[in-house]
Amino acid sequence: MRARSIATATATALALVAARDLVQKKHALLRNFPVLGHARYLLETIGPELRQYIVTSNDEERPFSRDQRTWIYASAKGENNYFGFGTDNDVEHTQGHAYLKQRTFAGTLPDVHDPQAPLPSAKVLGGPRGRAKAFRPASVVNISAMSFGSLSGAAITALNKGAALAGTLHNTGEGGLSPYHRNGGDLVLQIGTSYFGCRNEDGSFNIDKLKDVVAGAPVKAIEIKLSQGAKPGLGGMLPGAKVTPEIAEIRGIPRGEDCASPSRHTAFGDVDSMLDFVELLAAETGLPVGIKSAVGEMEFWEELATLMARGDRGVDFVTVDGGEGGTGAAPLTFSDSVSLPFRMGFSRVYGAFAERGLTDDLTFIASGKLGLPENAAVAFALGADMINVAREAMLSIGCIQAQKCHTDKCPTGIATQSPWLARGLDPASKATRAAVYLRTLRKELLKVSAAVGVAHPALITATDIEIMNGDYEARTLAGVYGYKDGWGELGPHLAEEITALLTTEQSSEQSSDQSAEQSSDQKPTA
Repeated sequence: MRARSIATATATALALVAARDLVQKKHALLRNFPVLGHARYLLETIGPELRQYIVTSNDEERPFSRDQRTWIYASAKGENNYFGFGTDNDVEHTQGHAYLKQRTFAGTLPDVHDPQAPLPSAKVLGGPRGRAKAFRPASVVNISAMSFGSLSGAAITALNKGAALAGTLHNTGEGGLSPYHRNGGDLVLQIGTSYFGCRNEDGSFNIDKLKDVVAGAPVKAIEIKLSQGAKPGLGGMLPGAKVTPEIAEIRGIPRGEDCASPSRHTAFGDVDSMLDFVELLAAETGLPVGIKSAVGEMEFWEELATLMARGDRGVDFVTVDGGEGGTGAAPLTFSDSVSLPFRMGFSRVYGAFAERGLTDDLTFIASGKLGLPENAAVAFALGADMINVAREAMLSIGCIQAQKCHTDKCPTGIATQSPWLARGLDPASKATRAAVYLRTLRKELLKVSAAVGVAHPALITATDIEIMNGDYEARTLAGVYGYKDGWGELGPHLAEEITALLTTEQSSEQSSDQSAEQSSDQKPTA
């Protein structure tokens, strides 16, 4: 009797669905195939999940393959991140894959087994321009710009605590400095076109508000965002419904009102006035000041390098973002087809400064899928001094690459402002995972550097890596990107300094251990 009732109810429901499908005019598929047509939309909805877990091979998915995600997850959990039975890449025929050339002999190298994996920058940030608060970043791997608003408060908290545990810098993103950024991690304050947190009521820049923000938080540097790889030259609109009282207070905007972000800065309008703005911020705060940009036309970079060659004004660092970089939301055309990919864009920017002999005078920071050892090694070989990681850091705290960032329905509570979804993310445990991932990436970079026979990844050169074209041709990075002799390399003084910094510390530790062992071996005499 019960089974008959269930069957009757099911048949009635299906009949109602069929009747609705037949009379609606929005979907021709459902009018022609009532009820059955819904299966197509269901498969379309769960298509990404089916491809991610069932259909594609370990190295096919984008933006991050299953192998890449597995390595990040295992690294973040402190689990075995090795792979067995050899590579499953088609190394015999794959075009464009990069291979490092190991050296048979090497000098003194740092300890690759230190759990903290200390790996400081080879350059002092702000040092060449004499900034009052110049410093040597303690880590070459740092967390890239992701704003509170695009990420939940719980996610920002986890990343900031993870940065503190790992000794890395945490970029605030252009959404302002939130309470979630104040959990112990040192910060890079990013200033975007809307000047959130340091703006007047009309949206113009306010230097006094900036100084107040800097004075009240552990800000180590300021980054002026010109553009990012996933949506260069594109403004944005924050709907009033999303301008909560908390976000309004952090960003300095009216509650409940639409907030448009312009595509260009209003505090300056060309390279010359931009350098004046950079020097103003540096003088008023004492902090190193740099810019972040994707790479399109090269006139901007050529003019910047030319003006910096005079020596009176200049940026302290340049963050180059690749077109393959991520974002919470962007038009498909911008994600797919605007701005150059990282390797091509970075090499052109580096070349503009190298032609003028300026590469030792500023720090090059690289971003765009560089949170994997092989990609990071290529970036360092091209001349990067540090790398920023964003989506890889998100993966370390639980992101599953659901690609729902733009819907506010992130299932892991990371890229959402939904209190219900965000409550599922525990900042304390995820902070530990973020820190372990960051340390593990540094450790892998030390291992790769040691294989090449150098003490620091910044000492890997553009001739130490070759780009394969199947099994019949290979060219060095230098050859592929037109590097001249010495490009991508640190100056002799910087190379000697960072090598001594890493190997002297190890030698001191070994001497202390040997002294302790000798003391314990000595026997008292009568």
